[in-house]
Amino acid sequence: MHDWSADDHRYMARAIELAWLGELSCQPNPRVGCVIVRDGQIVGEGFHERAGEGHAEVNALAQAGELAKGATAYVTLEPCSHYGRTPPCARALVDAGLARVISAMQDPNPLVAGKGVSILSDAGIQVELGLLEEQSKQLNIGFISRMTRKRPFVRLKMAASVDGRTAMASGESQWITGAAAREDVQAWRAKSSAILTGVGTVLYDNAKLTVRTDHLLDKRGFQPMRVVLDAHARLTGQEAVFENNAAVQYVVSEEAKVSPEIVGSQHVNVVRLALDAKGYFDLSALLHALAEQEVNDLFVEAGESLSGSFIDQNCVDELLLYVAPKLMGHQAKALANLPFDRMGQAIDLDLKDVRQVGADLRFQYQFKGAL
Repeated sequence: MHDWSADDHRYMARAIELAWLGELSCQPNPRVGCVIVRDGQIVGEGFHERAGEGHAEVNALAQAGELAKGATAYVTLEPCSHYGRTPPCARALVDAGLARVISAMQDPNPLVAGKGVSILSDAGIQVELGLLEEQSKQLNIGFISRMTRKRPFVRLKMAASVDGRTAMASGESQWITGAAAREDVQAWRAKSSAILTGVGTVLYDNAKLTVRTDHLLDKRGFQPMRVVLDAHARLTGQEAVFENNAAVQYVVSEEAKVSPEIVGSQHVNVVRLALDAKGYFDLSALLHALAEQEVNDLFVEAGESLSGSFIDQNCVDELLLYVAPKLMGHQAKALANLPFDRMGQAIDLDLKDVRQVGADLRFQYQFKGAL
């Protein structure tokens, strides 16, 4: 058990604060912050801003210069040990002459896990792990999920009336919530690696699955991947979701006949998956396929059938539920289609957060057994 001081906690908290600055921009890499301290003074700070550019440790070392020698580095994630698009940070810390490195957590990436610590230790640097570990994990819950479970962290977003309805019987659903809640959803989209929906949402709502808030998109630098599930290939390629040359994963059944316009697009990847006896996709297989494309956080915005499938197949980690001060009536569509008929089948959720967003309420629930 390490005897960390109040100053140690303060400097690591600052490193975590710095890491969050790269929340939108460093995907698919993990968010990392670094603080270098010498003689009780911060001499260097840095965070990982964009994939392919300097990591947090390198940026902090550049600011510290010669003052890094004999100093302590506080890093939110074990320094990397391998050559990727940039050289290994562990080696940079050794070369700079650090005396001590405190890391909030071990890197879950098998290419790194424990190896960065070994490089530092072998060079005579004092290494300590675990300071503010839980807070650090929240920085990279999607990255951790991809590395340890080989699937993204899945966040299911729903919007409903007070009586639990999501759309009128006709399919009309715009707009249940107010402008503030819709802007809040844009922020969640910007944090995600990919946004997924089903064919019904594309047809009824002409969904684009894009980040539409300029300052969020400017920070992020590019649109999230779009994922569309359309078992029987009902889309033509003319729909708004295919606009703007954004990357689209178009998921269809193995025997579906896909529109030539979609097949011929260099921006659309047609993914063929088998359907089960009920006509549903194996969503776990889809999640593994998305993880292979470096999707850390998947944001699902879908209708009651697909949302129900994600829940029923145990493929949801977190539920974001926006509740609007409306009553839509018993003929309107329910929140999710779930094949339950006994109380024993009910799913218990853990409430993580609730807050008012404009006139609406946003509930943030975690599913039992989630990462």
